[in-house]
Amino acid sequence: MLVLLGIAVVVVGFVLRFNPLLVVAGSALVTGLAAGLDPLSVLASFGKAFNDARYVSVVYIVLPVIGILERHGLQERARTAIAALKGATVGRLLIGYLILRQATAALGLTSIAGPAQTVRPLVAPMAEAAAEKQGAPPGEDRVPALAAATDNVGLFFGEDIFIAIGSILLMVGVLQGFGIEAEPLQLALWAIPTAVCAFAIHASRLCLLDRALAKARARQEGAGE
Repeated sequence: MLVLLGIAVVVVGFVLRFNPLLVVAGSALVTGLAAGLDPLSVLASFGKAFNDARYVSVVYIVLPVIGILERHGLQERARTAIAALKGATVGRLLIGYLILRQATAALGLTSIAGPAQTVRPLVAPMAEAAAEKQGAPPGEDRVPALAAATDNVGLFFGEDIFIAIGSILLMVGVLQGFGIEAEPLQLALWAIPTAVCAFAIHASRLCLLDRALAKARARQEGAGE
């Protein structure tokens, strides 16, 4: 019955609005001590649980770090950096990100970037700063939307090149269910032309955006003279 004291610690901690991390850690400590473990054994259990679930825990570590960085001006720093870079355009910036996203996804590194990790705190503010430098009005939704679309295109068409990704294994399983034998490597090789076409199409859209912004800026400058 004493091990249930951990539940009481959680209830009291949340009712009194203490820090959730401290409440959960305190609850685990009380439960361990009540179960007859010494403090070093409880600490060892903490370490083992973290090590066993480290891949799940990475998300909960990265997201608070990004939130803290944003609170201390990460987006503003990103905008300032891209605004000071000569020759930077929204199209060139997003094409560079598309290459990076497709290449890393093709190597199986699908979680190295994403909407929460890179698009919102870095890529979208940098793209907005580049677009404003090209004469686009501030606050347009089109540029952040294109930044998110670039991430999706790079991930979706890049990950299929990696033979151990879930989508490839799913297709192999479905084809085998219909009596069609296909190796994961074969499907991955056939995904390369598709990825190249997706890159060409999306990069063309970004180049057309650069051209449209240049024309709009030229018209504004012509009207001002």
